Amino acid sequence: MARAGHWSSMSAGQHKGQPRSEQVTRVAIIASMSTPSLVKIPLPQAAATASSHPAVTPMAFVQAIVLAYERRGLSALPALEKAQIAPDLVSDASQRITALQMEALSDAAMRELDDEGLGWFARRLPWGSYGMLARASIGSDRLGLALVRWCRHHGLLADDIHLTLSEDAGLATLTIEEARDLGPMREFCLVSVLCNIHGFASWLVDEPIPVLRASFPFEAPAHASAYGILFSAGELEFDAPRARLQFEARFLSLPLARDEAALKLMLQRALPIQVRPYRRERRLVQRVRQLLAADGECLQTADTLARQLHMSQRSLHRQLKEEGASLQALKDEVRRERAIGLLLRTSRPIKRIAQACGFLNDKSFIRAFRLWTGLSPSEFRKSLRASQT
Repeated sequence: MARAGHWSSMSAGQHKGQPRSEQVTRVAIIASMSTPSLVKIPLPQAAATASSHPAVTPMAFVQAIVLAYERRGLSALPALEKAQIAPDLVSDASQRITALQMEALSDAAMRELDDEGLGWFARRLPWGSYGMLARASIGSDRLGLALVRWCRHHGLLADDIHLTLSEDAGLATLTIEEARDLGPMREFCLVSVLCNIHGFASWLVDEPIPVLRASFPFEAPAHASAYGILFSAGELEFDAPRARLQFEARFLSLPLARDEAALKLMLQRALPIQVRPYRRERRLVQRVRQLLAADGECLQTADTLARQLHMSQRSLHRQLKEEGASLQALKDEVRRERAIGLLLRTSRPIKRIAQACGFLNDKSFIRAFRLWTGLSPSEFRKSLRASQT
């Protein structure tokens, strides 16, 4: 199933003393779940250094992706460039990158290698493989059955590992049995598979599922501190007999909060449910985004939105902040998506697109678009057309 998530001015970011930001606290183990609509363009230059995206992802996982390229006789340099990862830093195990960089790198690798397993298994998992797993699970009436189906169908995709779900004494345990030597891909594979299934499970019931214990059958790596972020500071166990994830069994009886329509929407950008601790849907954020998107002239203000939502402007800003967003960021997001859509689907002049996106003139639009993507609108349109020929 996806997931879903940089180029010039490349940097890897520091690796010690980083705050455990709630915005990007999950290490970006993109692993399996890939969708058709992830990061297809360069990300902003600030993506490698922004304070809201601390560098916590170990370079070891970047090295594993580079190895997957090497095994196929391909160069990983274009993918590293898209992710703003300097090639000369890849060999430095002490380096860390941001979740956004890992998203961009993994997205590029899954597409170019046509392998959502990123080289873990004996045979490739073609694009869309994990989406099939999600669809096979979504029809379940409760989480326990959905996870059983996920585990069973995963075995149809790859027989290198076997996933099982068990329940005992109030604990639910997801276990990975290794059917063959995974070699240098072992850590990346085991961590990624557990991270993916945990993120998907939380999304299915629209509730964060706290990890009680995460176990791994290898020595604690030098970057073991990242595991506490990845698995939400649950108890960690290394040198265990096998990889497994444990949580309260009561979650298995929860009914699914999702349906086919929700799945289709999620698959357009699935990475966030793996790379960040899951939080319930941000209801106000969704509503504000819908109102902004429905405004064809981009004239919505805090006042007009607050009146439509039957709240004060102060409450609007406060609740958006509580959901980890801001009105300006949502406006920029909607305008950016509209601009990209018009550049992609129409031949309108840049000035007309600027007006359609609520800009007073094309100069301010070009300046904003370059901040969003690193390219001018005309450069972006040219690169899209070149990629389609």
